[in-house]
Amino acid sequence: MAARTTPTSNEVAERYIEQGLEETGAVNIVSGMILDYRAFDTLGESNVLFIATIAVMILMRVDSKEEKEKLSAEEAAYTHEKTLEPENDVILKTVAFILVPMLLIFGIYIILCGHLGPGGGFSGGAVIGASLILYANAYGFQRMEKLFTAKTYKVISFCALGFYALAKSYSFFTGANELESIISAGTPGRILSAGLILPLNICVGLVVACTMYSFYVLFRKGGY
Repeated sequence: MAARTTPTSNEVAERYIEQGLEETGAVNIVSGMILDYRAFDTLGESNVLFIATIAVMILMRVDSKEEKEKLSAEEAAYTHEKTLEPENDVILKTVAFILVPMLLIFGIYIILCGHLGPGGGFSGGAVIGASLILYANAYGFQRMEKLFTAKTYKVISFCALGFYALAKSYSFFTGANELESIISAGTPGRILSAGLILPLNICVGLVVACTMYSFYVLFRKGGY
């Protein structure tokens, strides 16, 4: 008993390891820890990404009306074509055409299987964000903006963070009041298991992917 009272005895870690699978349903103990036991901490990390992107938008966004007044039509066209839009690089476009779908599928796989093995929302979102950046580099911002704009980023981030906050508020409320939750942990090892961990991984992945691409766009040209 004396040994368990020393600072070197970490009962929290023991609980994660010994009872994590039973309580969370996640085979990946790390996912069970960050998205169940410490889920509000992970929500704070995701909010930091969102707030950081909004701050960069405020500081670096270029007002298109002011730019049109400062630059002549020829200068604006030159800047747009030579600085922001890529040259017609056949090799780059071919490589992107092959890699982007593979990266997207791999990123989705990492997110969806984050509760079963190594991976999760942060790592899968980083892969998806890298694929979006590669696509923009190969095909240009004009083509990319048909799929992804500042409004897209705001809607996705708001919905993902909102769902995350509501879902874990319900989870912690039921747990703190010893109420039976309607969300089952499921059968460990199956894709549809681990309770809220799978949808929360999706939310985190969306926020990370959108944030990575948004930072690239903002630092590259100052706005969408």
